[in-house]
Amino acid sequence: MDEDRFNMSVRKFLKVVGVTSQREIENAVREAIKAGRLRDGGKVKAKVTLTIEEVGLAHEVEDEIEFG
Repeated sequence: MDEDRFNMSVRKFLKVVGVTSQREIENAVREAIKAGRLRDGGKVKAKVTLTIEEVGLAHEVEDEIEFG
């Protein structure tokens, strides 16, 4: 296996995940505040599940995101 190629491919994937996820989170929180479903200055619970079926990977990350 070409370790450098693999590493770069994983990093590229994670960059796309990070950039698109940040945009989606920011838009959803802004809309929820605007609609009155959230109060500004709070926090929300977030969970991400990363799966790669071919290798049997199911990895979850849970945390809180503060805003306001």
